[in-house]
Amino acid sequence: MSEFQFLMPDAGEGLTEAEVVSWKVAPGDVVELNQVIVEIETAKSLVELPSPYEGTVASILVTEGTTVDVGTPIITISAADAGGQAAAEVAPPTISTEFAEAVADTRGTVDDEAPGAVLVGYGDAGHVSSRRRARTRAVPPAARQASVPPAPGPVIAKPPIRKLAKDLGVNLSLVTGTGIGGEVTRDDVVREAGQASVFRNIETPEWGDTREERIPVKGVRKQIASAMVESAFKAPHVSLFVDVDATRTMEFIKRLKNSTDFAGVKVSPLLIMAKAMIWAVRRNPTVNAAWTDEEIIVRHFVNLGVAAATPRGLIVPNVKEAQAMTLLELAQALEQLTLTAREGKTPPADQQNGTITITNIGVFGMDTGTPILNPGEVAIVALGTIKQKPWVVDGEVRPRFVTTLGASFDHRVVDGDVASRFLADVASIIEEPALLLE
Repeated sequence: MSEFQFLMPDAGEGLTEAEVVSWKVAPGDVVELNQVIVEIETAKSLVELPSPYEGTVASILVTEGTTVDVGTPIITISAADAGGQAAAEVAPPTISTEFAEAVADTRGTVDDEAPGAVLVGYGDAGHVSSRRRARTRAVPPAARQASVPPAPGPVIAKPPIRKLAKDLGVNLSLVTGTGIGGEVTRDDVVREAGQASVFRNIETPEWGDTREERIPVKGVRKQIASAMVESAFKAPHVSLFVDVDATRTMEFIKRLKNSTDFAGVKVSPLLIMAKAMIWAVRRNPTVNAAWTDEEIIVRHFVNLGVAAATPRGLIVPNVKEAQAMTLLELAQALEQLTLTAREGKTPPADQQNGTITITNIGVFGMDTGTPILNPGEVAIVALGTIKQKPWVVDGEVRPRFVTTLGASFDHRVVDGDVASRFLADVASIIEEPALLLE
């Protein structure tokens, strides 16, 4: 009989500790090779760990809810061959590429109270549990009301719309289609999901019996605190703001929504903002750089970060090689980013190596703000809410769709003239998306 101790790996993230969230096995259980045995929570994600051994669980060394350092033994597995002799010795796992990839795959499950995260530009979707529950798709409260009868007749919706509804937990039979012949459109589904989220937040919760609540600083919150303190006090921030007439952007979005090329694809101001950022980066490359004390690294590619507010905290997944994507490819990539974040499945790799970031505080109804830089980057742009305001056009006051762009820069790298030109370039695309055709 041989006993193997499984050590807490670093999950391919370069982190130093992780919390044991839940055990999937108990002492005496027989486990197979690569069977999921435990779920851990790191500073960035929930991760299921597969067993590198097969045999019988001898003992569990770390209780649920305990945070331990990488390299700490967490479980002991006993193994023996059919003849009773010791199984072939396997060295305690130095994480192989294949195992690291498996470990780095995040599979958080959506809580049964809500459908997800807030990705910039896509609206609030409610609460997500950081702990795994039953493998069920989230369903909005409206969809669970047995007293509401389904809409009469068959639901008319294209396959991509049905998939979106499934991903968002929307019951299509309860959605009123606004398309031709009553067809359910993407906007109908997103609106239904958003309304369910809003209704959940109307009720003001009671404070409860305790006068204080103490929340341990760990996991994502600990990582956020560390990153924000490092960014705010290490990088000298400078911020700029500009009001922009976004009327043509809104008209362009409407045309894209009616285009057959973009059928079944989410189109929003975020898409145009993303393309504007990429265009402006090429004209002002130092905003896409990194500071290392010894040198400034200017990246000639764009891994575009999009801030996502989740109940587990702020994460910034990024679209890799965004500069090489067409408008349609970028729209699809942003949508996939949304769904992945909504389900709590954003892998650590998607949160690493970003080069510049967008944050859309407009989704919360805010006009502008002073965003803090994502560590390792030197520029971030905030997109405010887009709403109709009085605007002077050709000497006349007219109602126009107006937004405010706010941007922060690392003044060690980006001088005021470069920062101003960059933000002006972003604004010029929002004002006239046709410039993208240059």
